[in-house]
Amino acid sequence: MWEGRAPGKVILFGEHAVVYGRPAIAVPVRGVEARVTVRPGERGSGIWLECCDLPALAPGEGTCRYPVREAPAGDPLRVAVLLGLTYLGIAPSQEPDLVLTISSTIPIARGLGSGAAVATALLRALATYFNQPLSAEETSRLVYEVEKLFHGTPSGIDNTVIAYQQPVYFVPGEPVELLQVGVPFHLVIADTGIASVTRQVVGTVRQRWQAERARYEYLFDTIAALVRAAREAIVRGEWRALGPLMNENQTLLNEMGVSSPELDRLLKVARSAGALGAKLSGAGRGGFMIALVAEEDIAPVTEALERAGAAQVLSTCVMAASDD
Repeated sequence: MWEGRAPGKVILFGEHAVVYGRPAIAVPVRGVEARVTVRPGERGSGIWLECCDLPALAPGEGTCRYPVREAPAGDPLRVAVLLGLTYLGIAPSQEPDLVLTISSTIPIARGLGSGAAVATALLRALATYFNQPLSAEETSRLVYEVEKLFHGTPSGIDNTVIAYQQPVYFVPGEPVELLQVGVPFHLVIADTGIASVTRQVVGTVRQRWQAERARYEYLFDTIAALVRAAREAIVRGEWRALGPLMNENQTLLNEMGVSSPELDRLLKVARSAGALGAKLSGAGRGGFMIALVAEEDIAPVTEALERAGAAQVLSTCVMAASDD
């Protein structure tokens, strides 16, 4: 059996502003991942997809096993398969007989990059099967095309951090900067239990930007300054300085109207339990929040969020690849 894997991700700083050309910082989330395995199928069957734990991605209600050739044109998994085959030089007339089994522990529609992770794992699995490994840059570029189906006008940050599997400082249209982490630091990540549809939230922000362009440009510029300050703190190993910056970023996201009562409640709980800073991560209006914590405070912050009704609580250590 051949396989591909990919982690989840969170945006540490800069969501929404990054769509308008400002920088953002994103980090992989350890402990959750998408996994795709490949095995030979029946002769003449073509490629079949098995995604029974991904109902939101299946083409029809209750359908979790289907042939690629019968999937709707806009099915993200179908698009990922066809992009991968084309890039690997496999002609449509040479469609192999394979079964791709997709599993994931990354919650869907929560801002953790589930769609990009599944597409990344799928492309890696196909590349491994055909013995044509893809570079992180190649993978990221292909996954970006799939991301357009999920998000309409994606920033490109999800596919980048997930494909490289390292913290990244990301500016749209500029070369990727793999972020050096001076001292590892810890995040606690809590799920509101409410789906966050990125395309819808990003669309609402765009409408507001069009109506109040000067105000939103100011908000985006202010966020960009926070992102740059966070980058310097991370490189220098001054991780505690990230807490106040996270709180400031959250204040600006509140001004944009992308938070929610559920997010605000969990943010308050995390700070009260000892978090040095906390903010939403991703589109907002639901999904996940993240909190910066000292290692000894992971357990109490986690317990407080669980008591407050968080649907799921994770923790991750942010470090450079060489620290693994």
